[in-house]
Amino acid sequence: MKFRTRAIHVGNEHDPATGAVVPPVHLASTFVQPGAGQWGEFDYSRSGNPTRKNLERTLASLEGGCGALAFSSGMAATHCATMLLQAGDHILAGSDIYGGTYRLFHKIVNRAGIQVSLAPSHDPAKFEAAIRPNTRLIWIETPGNPLLTITDIAACAEIARRHGALLGVDSTFATPVLTRPLERGADLVMHSATKYLGGHSDVLGGALIVRDQDLYRRLYFIQNATGATLSAFDSFLVSRGLKTLTLRVLEQSRTAARLAEFLGGDPRVRCVRYPGLSDHPGHATAADQMDGGFGAMLSFEIHGDFARTKRVAQATRIFQLAVSLGAVESLIEQPASMSHASYDAADRAAHGISDGLIRLSVGLEDFDDLRDDLDRALDA
Repeated sequence: MKFRTRAIHVGNEHDPATGAVVPPVHLASTFVQPGAGQWGEFDYSRSGNPTRKNLERTLASLEGGCGALAFSSGMAATHCATMLLQAGDHILAGSDIYGGTYRLFHKIVNRAGIQVSLAPSHDPAKFEAAIRPNTRLIWIETPGNPLLTITDIAACAEIARRHGALLGVDSTFATPVLTRPLERGADLVMHSATKYLGGHSDVLGGALIVRDQDLYRRLYFIQNATGATLSAFDSFLVSRGLKTLTLRVLEQSRTAARLAEFLGGDPRVRCVRYPGLSDHPGHATAADQMDGGFGAMLSFEIHGDFARTKRVAQATRIFQLAVSLGAVESLIEQPASMSHASYDAADRAAHGISDGLIRLSVGLEDFDDLRDDLDRALDA
């Protein structure tokens, strides 16, 4: 079956007991066993739940993995991946990553004696030069957050293999509609299911999908032991969102491309960062590894200081001032004071997250309305 068909049918088979075309939501926390010391498929919902399993089957199918694990948030999923490591190991992460990931790596994971450093993953030579003998996990985002840099996944997979490290890819911005990192050599892919997978700003969740059974078993053990699993009802909500994922992502990407062109021609805008623009440094790589579009996220810098950037971000009427992304509603934010405020100020400056940067998550509203909304705000 093709991608769109699998998103609707894999993991969502009709209920054999009733014929319902939507599987029931299993809210049970515990399950009766056939006998003492004899275990059925499910025993306790932290260890496994039928509704969560259905979602995990869908995700594994869409990403081309051998298995998937659904978590209570994207950060819980990322944290699980870092718990594969031990004291003395090193994580090399791209420099264009989500502020929450930066905070987790630098202010939580490092407490366990794990070293962390950032390097520009969109420059393979510089990135490989930052590898250490104890590097055990390479973590990248593509497109990056918030600068929309593009990282060559296959090149990073080769780097990881040469140095005996795992490659994890946060593919939240791209979604499996546009990019499937496992097909390009990644070991695991992470999604904040809160974003495009759910798609309606009404669920918090995360996921890891892997291509190796041994790695799946190791991650499952950690998830079961630590307990940050996705609830049955939230699993249902993400499953429901996946059924329209392709239609939403492709339409949002088309609108984002038009907005990027509009902003690129506006003298009030200093620069636009969108991989679909031909002058984007990563455009050729994006065209190769993104199918059907370049995503619905873009950022741009305006002429002005921190205060003026805040005024522009606060002046829109349709774009709502909020963190998060990927839903049907369009959102606007200032990364320096919002999604990436957890970065140390020196690191924000070093990695190009300027006070004048504005990030957009383009939803499903009409292009003309969104363009006019930005036009008004830029006069603020």
